[in-house]
Amino acid sequence: MPLPSPTLATQQTQRPSSAWTAWGQWLALITMTVDHVTRYLLPGSWDAGWASSSIGRIAFPLFAGMVAWHGLFNTRDPLRYARRILIIGLVAQLPYMTMPRDGFQLNITFTLALGLIWGTWLRDLSRRSGVDADAPLQTPLLIGGSLVLWWLLGSWVEYGHLGLLLVPLYMFALQALSQPSHALAERLMAAGAALPVLLVAGLMNSSDMAKSFTVATTLFVLLMAAGAASRIPRITPGARMPRKLWLAWYPAHFAVIAILLHWPR
Repeated sequence: MPLPSPTLATQQTQRPSSAWTAWGQWLALITMTVDHVTRYLLPGSWDAGWASSSIGRIAFPLFAGMVAWHGLFNTRDPLRYARRILIIGLVAQLPYMTMPRDGFQLNITFTLALGLIWGTWLRDLSRRSGVDADAPLQTPLLIGGSLVLWWLLGSWVEYGHLGLLLVPLYMFALQALSQPSHALAERLMAAGAALPVLLVAGLMNSSDMAKSFTVATTLFVLLMAAGAASRIPRITPGARMPRKLWLAWYPAHFAVIAILLHWPR
């Protein structure tokens, strides 16, 4: 797991505009719902798998990008934010478990929350290493221990080991890209910070179509941090997603799918 450089980790993170996330919420919920309806409800004779392999591949990298973004720029307590995500996941887990799949699996909110916890911990560890004289000896052991936990937990969550990497790598890249840089070397380092998250995004899917949508979505989030966020207009108050809808949609839509899927015919 790459860590931010001491310079990037110790300076105050810039706060770019977050207007794009209000649009991103609608896009994430719509594409996630298309994916799940296509996967679980539509009969195979409809041959609608293309929707899950294209539109449906936007949702997870977009959710992960917004979680990393808010964890870095819009909350003073990322761990509290992660706990709220876990609460949503606990509510959604029961209807999620009724979906057809092989074996037990924790839903995607656990992937996002655990990734945020890991990314926040790595960022704090990197900051402490710049001021603590004993950190150079402790840091490799602590990172090694976290990698063991990553390996153990990866088999239990949706999107697996690669999914758990996405939020921490996003945080690394977004922090680097959002910092003002003038020297060529700094700009090249910031661009290089984006490569790991793009690589992981490309590896998460097998088909070329799914890879292209996932990588394109990830690149979009990275461009927001690189300065494009300032060009996104704010959503009108009437079009802003209600908070209750945002919090309830994930467990609620699984509950509706579960009822439709298992309703006696």
